[in-house]
Amino acid sequence: MNLFRRAQATKTAPKDAIVRLRESLEMLEKREKYLQTKIDNELKIAKANVSKNKRGLHSDAPLALATLYGWSVALTALKRKKAYEDQISKIMGSRMTLEQQVMAIENANVNLETMNAMKAGADAMKQIHGHLDINKVDATMDDIREQMDLANEISEAISQPVNFGVEFDEEELNEELELLEQEDLDARLLDTAGVGVDLGQVEAAPAVPKIAVPAIAQPPRPTRAQPVQSEEDAELEELRAAMAL
Repeated sequence: MNLFRRAQATKTAPKDAIVRLRESLEMLEKREKYLQTKIDNELKIAKANVSKNKRGLHSDAPLALATLYGWSVALTALKRKKAYEDQISKIMGSRMTLEQQVMAIENANVNLETMNAMKAGADAMKQIHGHLDINKVDATMDDIREQMDLANEISEAISQPVNFGVEFDEEELNEELELLEQEDLDARLLDTAGVGVDLGQVEAAPAVPKIAVPAIAQPPRPTRAQPVQSEEDAELEELRAAMAL
């Protein structure tokens, strides 16, 4: 139980781990710069002693002493330089490992946040769709279509003209309209014919001579035969005359 609690207590948040890794990278970078400075100094020492060794070969000092001193100092400097280079190589490997860890943690953290966001979205959609199903959606759409059709019918009914109980015969109205147009046209023709005409200047037309046309003898028209009254008709006439008196 204690080990389990310690394991829980030692858990590190991704952000804290990234911060610690970056601090370690910064420390290693400073260490690498320091070692590079040491390498440069050791290289200068080695070059300087090699130059002194060459000058000592042409001097009055004993040849063995000059050679031994110069080579020993240069060799020691090169050894220290090599050791520093080995440390820098190890530091570069450590830096590469830490940088890869930082990238891996950042990617894992991004994936975790993405999954949490996707899960929250899925839960929200479940909550929304929990009160809906395809049957309810279809019923709602049917209600919307029905109300739209009703609104269109109401609009068409309102837009129709109202005759207030008076019915009109379209053919009769058209005939009357044509008659009025014809009368207006006739009046215009009469006005046009009478414009600019002076009746006093119009010469009287010559009288047409009358020709006597001989009468044509018409055949005699047949006389209509008088109907023969029966005895009953005669009695009926007498009765009417008596009642008239």
